[in-house]
Amino acid sequence: MRTFIFVTMLKPTFISGGIHTDKRGILSFVNDFDMEAVRRMYLIEHPDTAIIRAWQGHQIEQKWFLVVQGSFKIAVVQPDNWLQPSKKRVPEIFILSADKPGVLHIPGGYATGFSATEAGSKMMVFSDATIEESKKDDYRFEADYWKI
Repeated sequence: MRTFIFVTMLKPTFISGGIHTDKRGILSFVNDFDMEAVRRMYLIEHPDTAIIRAWQGHQIEQKWFLVVQGSFKIAVVQPDNWLQPSKKRVPEIFILSADKPGVLHIPGGYATGFSATEAGSKMMVFSDATIEESKKDDYRFEADYWKI
């Protein structure tokens, strides 16, 4: 049996955005988000705060998360072994909100789990992999594998 161990030197990073308001309305932006690597995107909506989506990881694929409505708690952990990672790893927690625009970049080498902190929250997810590439680089763990 092959054991996959992959450690990335890159860390999750938050790319700050902003909000501009004038008589015409509100403009939310994240001007420093370079979308050149993005190959696909999708929208996730959580109708309530009881839903937990966890744990999914990729050794290669990177993702970017942008909350467009409400807020989400996102947990990020770097598995030490992709087939049987240590349960002692402690996830890093990020709180993303549509009220404070920004994009959370998760490089390859991490697993994520998240839940909405407000009912009806929506989050855009951008990926640098096609759906076929993503399926070949997909690692899933039980929702309670690490604590969110």
